[in-house]
Amino acid sequence: MEKDYYFTGYNSSLCDTARMLRKNMTKQERHLWYDYLKNCSPRWLRQRVIDQYIVDFYCSKAKLIVELDGSQHYTVSGEEYDSVRTEVLEQYGLEVIRFSNDEIDRRFNDSCRFIEEKIKERTGKYPVYR
Repeated sequence: MEKDYYFTGYNSSLCDTARMLRKNMTKQERHLWYDYLKNCSPRWLRQRVIDQYIVDFYCSKAKLIVELDGSQHYTVSGEEYDSVRTEVLEQYGLEVIRFSNDEIDRRFNDSCRFIEEKIKERTGKYPVYR
């Protein structure tokens, strides 16, 4: 059963952790945020609490999550954890797209174009930049 669109199981006990993560973003998170998502409309949030997880970037209008994955995500346990996490997030009607840190470093413009296409696919409109 798909969960309600507007409710994403906000877990207030993770607020302090999310705040700390916003202050200590990785190099790739900073690049994607300051050079693309921050000025994108529809609006994006960073380090957003959803259910029992903190996602890297979240757009409620597009019901889209962008995750940036470092090397820990490519271990067997990391891949299993990400798989379960994605299943939980998809129960809210959200789509999770993932980029490796290397993709952001080496193919930033392609990554941004992919996000734009996903926004268009999910909202019917291309994003606007302020």
